[in-house]
Amino acid sequence: MNFQPFTPPSRTLLGPGPSEVPPSVLEAMSRPLVGHLDPSFIDMMEEIKSMLRKVFLTDNEIIFPVSGTGSAGMEFCFANLIEPGDEVIIGVNGVFGTRMAEVAERCGASVVKVESEWGKIIEPDQIADALKNRSPKMVAVVHAETSTGVLTPVEEISKLTHEAGALMLIDTVTSLGGCPVRIDDWGIDAAYSGTQKCLSCPPGLSPVTLSSRAMDVIKSRKGKVQSWYLDVGLLNNYWGKGARAYHHTAPITMNYALHESLRLVLNEGLEERWARHEANHIRLKIGLSELGLSVASQEGHQLWQLNTVTVPEDVDEAGIRNGLLADNEIEVGAGLGPLAGKVWRIGLMGYSSSMENVDKVIGALKNLL
Repeated sequence: MNFQPFTPPSRTLLGPGPSEVPPSVLEAMSRPLVGHLDPSFIDMMEEIKSMLRKVFLTDNEIIFPVSGTGSAGMEFCFANLIEPGDEVIIGVNGVFGTRMAEVAERCGASVVKVESEWGKIIEPDQIADALKNRSPKMVAVVHAETSTGVLTPVEEISKLTHEAGALMLIDTVTSLGGCPVRIDDWGIDAAYSGTQKCLSCPPGLSPVTLSSRAMDVIKSRKGKVQSWYLDVGLLNNYWGKGARAYHHTAPITMNYALHESLRLVLNEGLEERWARHEANHIRLKIGLSELGLSVASQEGHQLWQLNTVTVPEDVDEAGIRNGLLADNEIEVGAGLGPLAGKVWRIGLMGYSSSMENVDKVIGALKNLL
């Protein structure tokens, strides 16, 4: 067989990820390869770390992109911080809180789940109740739950966590670059994200950061980190300052892309970027309201960048979604878990978050409905 080069269709990506990628990020990936220990690449690594500190709003020394998607960042945090028998409190209000619990259990943790209805936040009072008469090693919460479009207030939860003497871990895969994430101000000890959401970079890297308090816990481990590939000590021998020790062959072009995407984020400005996401979320809600549609997630805690739209009972959820793709080249996401068949997930993340895209999806929905 003679295989032809693959030519992807031109889509408007308005689902839960990946988001659209700026042309300069795609161009960055086409630049010549250098070795992963080339002096020029090492210089770029330092710039990536410096830019990540600005985007995460942290002074943490330990910060770099793990070679893998956001779930690799999740596993990195749990594998390094958890040892068998450690007690961990995890907020579960969607797919990714559920995944956190699964990963923690695989690391040998004793998991206490604090559960909320999908589409509702993890309330600080729920965490406070769970902390009573317990001394957990860590509390973990999904900041922006991609499966439900809800933003949990983690700052108050972090205060409660530290008062109990525990570490605070948050998932910022969908929040970083799209709404406020303040690692140092909120006292977050560990966080991970992904490149394919509001950073508008292709999927494949997971930015992570650990506080000095978290590193002290890791240094006092009784045993080795369960994962060789995700061991922060080994990874930091490559990403840290000084002589670079080979650990794995870093995805060169993905790091080119991340460097460019972070540069664009900072050139726009974090405050301006957050304001853009909020404005387009509001514009979408107004347009949905005119069609008789509404956002399903908890009022006052709705994600700007990921909108779960309630599907009317007399409407074919999959039919409309397929029509958006087939007739309009617009991708939106389906509901997951208990929300399957009940919502559309419309992403307005990073480069995809524009007035033009809001108007495009509203116009397409109007025609299809």
